[in-house]
Amino acid sequence: MSEPTVVIEEVLERAHQGITRPFICRGDDDAIYFVKGIGAGRRSQICEWVSAQLATAFGLPVADYALAEVPLELIEAQAFPEIGQLGAGIVFASREIPHVQELTVTSRDLVPADLATDVLVFDWWLHNEDRHLTKLGGNPNLLWDMQSGQLAVIDHNQAFDRDFNAARFSDSHVFASRWNRVFGDHVERERYQARMKSLLSKLGDIRVSIPLSWWHFAEDVPADVTWDEIVACLERCYREDFWTTP
Repeated sequence: MSEPTVVIEEVLERAHQGITRPFICRGDDDAIYFVKGIGAGRRSQICEWVSAQLATAFGLPVADYALAEVPLELIEAQAFPEIGQLGAGIVFASREIPHVQELTVTSRDLVPADLATDVLVFDWWLHNEDRHLTKLGGNPNLLWDMQSGQLAVIDHNQAFDRDFNAARFSDSHVFASRWNRVFGDHVERERYQARMKSLLSKLGDIRVSIPLSWWHFAEDVPADVTWDEIVACLERCYREDFWTTP
């Protein structure tokens, strides 16, 4: 199991957006983190940690992330409302990126074509449907730095979705316009599948890096996710029908 690299020293506020509403905290390195603890759900923490490591290996510009430790003393001091939903122990922490804004329909066109396609394919692989953006709006879970012209990928808490809807994905994914670049090109499909298959060798190390406490919500109450279902989702890349859509 990987050890925490950051200790949470202060809870500043709680995010208003997002299903999990992460806590915004200051670490002992003086950096600001969006932190997902027990209230976000064990499934959320596991999906975030596994997905972030795979995204990094895939070459996506993921916001810096870490395992962080929340001291029991901070929780017992009741230093912040709802702090019990943060919980003591190991949590998932995503480091704040300054000078960014949520990707919009306008700024989406500034994302390099290869990177946009990488994000699309990666989400397809992980059954991550939670990256919607159309002319009617949505939540892409992507950040754009207007100063540097850089994309940052965040939020994979809904990856490995058991109720993944391929039709909805292809209609509303933020980079759905890149669909035919891969799904209609046999050479591109093979290239991407080779990248995915090569990353499957990292699963053993990723598995042992997951905090043991995350596999249980409480004593005798297992997390709402299993390692087998994560692996089954990822191993779809071996199947001939991997690229099949409705």
